[in-house]
Amino acid sequence: MAAVSPLRALTRALSGITRRRCSAFRRSSASARNTAILVTLPPLSYLGYETLRRVYCATAVFALDKAEEVIEQADYLYSCGETEKLYQLLLQYKDSDDAEFLWRLARASRDLALLPNITADQKKKLSYEAFDYAKKALEKNENCFAAHKWYAVCLSDVGDYEGVKVKIGNSFIIKEHLERAIELNPKDATSIHILGYWCFAFAELPWYQRKVAAVLFASPPTATYEEALVFFLRAEEVDPNFYSKNLLMLGKTYMMLKDQEKALLWLKKARDYPAITDEDKQVHKEALDLLKKLNG
Repeated sequence: MAAVSPLRALTRALSGITRRRCSAFRRSSASARNTAILVTLPPLSYLGYETLRRVYCATAVFALDKAEEVIEQADYLYSCGETEKLYQLLLQYKDSDDAEFLWRLARASRDLALLPNITADQKKKLSYEAFDYAKKALEKNENCFAAHKWYAVCLSDVGDYEGVKVKIGNSFIIKEHLERAIELNPKDATSIHILGYWCFAFAELPWYQRKVAAVLFASPPTATYEEALVFFLRAEEVDPNFYSKNLLMLGKTYMMLKDQEKALLWLKKARDYPAITDEDKQVHKEALDLLKKLNG
C-alpha cells in the first residue's frame, strides 16, 4: 500500500472546503407538462381541462418550491457543520431523480464517514454509499459539475478498499471527472484546487513508487510541480483566499520548485489565514513548521 500514499492524501483534499452549489434545477417546460396532460387524460371540456391544468401547475410549483426549500436547508446545515442532521435530511431523498439532492447526499455521506466517532466498518459502508449516490447523480445529470466533482472524490475514497492496482487505475478516471467539472464550471475553485492536488501527488511520487506503478500500468499517471502550480494559482485567481489549504499548497509547490521567495510569501499567507476549522489549524501548524525550515 505504500505505493499509493500520495493518493490517500488526495482523498482528504476536499475535507474542509466550502463548496459551491451546482447548477439550477432542471425544469420541464410548461408546454411539455400540458402535452403530457392531453395525452394521458380522457377527452375534457376546455373548462375542465383548464381547471385541471391550473391545479397541476400549482402542484408542480409547490413541489419545486419545496425542493428548493430543502436544498437551502441542506446548504445551511452544511455551512454550519451539522453533518449528521444534514445526512438524515438528505437520506429522505435517496431515491430522488434529481442530481441536486444526490450529489449533496454523496457529500454528506462522505463527511459523515470522516467523523472521529465513526468506526472503520461504518466508514467503509458510508464511503461506498457516497460513491453510489455520486454515481446516481451523474447518471441523472451528466452536465452537473458537482456530480462530476463528487464522483471523482468518492471514487478516490473507495479505491482505498480496492487494492493498489484499482487505486492507481481509478486515478485516470478521477482526473477526467475533475477536468469535466472544471469545463462545466470554470469558476469552481475547489475543483481546480483538487486537480492541482492530483498533479502534486503524482509529481512527488518517489522513484520506487513510480516503478511499482509502471509494473501495474504501461503508462502510469504522471504530473509535474509546474502543472500543479498552474492549477493552484488558477484556483486563487478564480476565488482569492478561498481556502487555507490552497495557500499552503502554493507554498509547498514553490518550495519544490526551489523558489524560496514565493514559497515564503504563500506560506505566510497560509499561516495568517483565520484558523476556523480543524483543517485550518492543521494548515497553520504545517505552514509554521515549513517557515521555520526555510528560515533556517
